[in-house]
Amino acid sequence: MELVRAGSEPVSRAGETRNMSSGGVLFTSEAEVPVGDAIEYLVTLPSAMAGNQVRLRCMGKVIRNQGEHSAEQPASRRPFAVAATLERYEFIRSK
Repeated sequence: MELVRAGSEPVSRAGETRNMSSGGVLFTSEAEVPVGDAIEYLVTLPSAMAGNQVRLRCMGKVIRNQGEHSAEQPASRRPFAVAATLERYEFIRSK
């Protein structure tokens, strides 16, 4: 997944989707995203057909943000777990 807007600022941050449902998403990010911020994110869906990617452009709001605990990484490099709503989405098909 890619975070493309946080608040009113365009960003380009890669993340990893942990869980997704019709109501929201849980993903990791190396940068903190404040609770309450509106966000826009892109999710690539797996495809059975080689070369055809389907992406979702999603809009939502951050509802939870917490640092993940990991003994393998120093505190400054630990990712944040971000939970956000899924308020609107559209399909983006590759050409």
